[in-house]
Amino acid sequence: MGCNPAITFSVTSVSSSSHSAAPAKGLAVGIALGMVGAIAFSGKAIIVKLAYRHGVDAVTLIMFRMLFALPFFVVMAAWASRGKPQLMRRDWLGVIGLGVSGYYLASFLDFAGLAYITAGLERLILYLTPTLVVVLSWFLYRRSITKVQAFGMFISYVGVLAVFGQEVKVSGSSVVWGVFLVFLSAISYAIYLVYSGEMVRRIGSLRLVGLATSVACICCILQFLLLRPMSAAFAVAPQVIWLSVLNAVLCTVVPVLLTMMAIERIGSAMVSQMGLIGPLSTVLMGVWLLDEPFTTGIALGTVLVIAGIFVFTRAGVRGSG
Repeated sequence: MGCNPAITFSVTSVSSSSHSAAPAKGLAVGIALGMVGAIAFSGKAIIVKLAYRHGVDAVTLIMFRMLFALPFFVVMAAWASRGKPQLMRRDWLGVIGLGVSGYYLASFLDFAGLAYITAGLERLILYLTPTLVVVLSWFLYRRSITKVQAFGMFISYVGVLAVFGQEVKVSGSSVVWGVFLVFLSAISYAIYLVYSGEMVRRIGSLRLVGLATSVACICCILQFLLLRPMSAAFAVAPQVIWLSVLNAVLCTVVPVLLTMMAIERIGSAMVSQMGLIGPLSTVLMGVWLLDEPFTTGIALGTVLVIAGIFVFTRAGVRGSG
């Protein structure tokens, strides 16, 4: 939602999928699915920025996105629940907690932050999520961080700071608030990933994603009903409606399904590497569709972030192998 729901599969839920090599005939298809899924999800920030041009606020915009996405996630949850035992009370409490922290808060904070920063910087910040998972795991469970992982984290954070510095020069101090909100979004989703492991083992990854995202959708709709008059929903420009439909389908539901199919073919470790194309595609789409600045400093910072996360994730894969 705010962060990529598909990360649930590659970070926590389907780590076991990386144990076997993909058949040769499925490799190309799996890579293509993973890349298209990463690009489709990265387009979310572009659509949000386009919608903001029509005077809509974050509360209303995220309500429309979740309203249109809710039926898909309800169907996903129902399909994944076929033949499975009913959830216990503790399971429902876990689903609600993870849905609120991992998808509702992450999504809303992300949408709010995008009002102040470029789509490219937003994607680079969210791309740091795996590093936050490792830091939280170290803090909560004392799981070690290797020197190579620490080096990759250092490179990626230097890259984000470089892009941040360039953006402050162009847009002013409001960028600080936007970065803060989006970074909180990444932390919120990292908390979801850290705590979702046990739930995934109990109820399954697809079922958890369907249920947790449905909870988040309901939260966003209730938030709108509490904070805005119903007339606000009918006062938005028609473009906001169509952009929200596109956001819900193409940039929310489709990436989850594509990533899941990619993991089935080539494993979660390789699919996670496909995500490297996400920040780059967002930066390029931002320049093309939003006229966002693209300076040498931004280019260098983007390269550093991608390189740092590549080093970080490769170290994690070798460490778990």
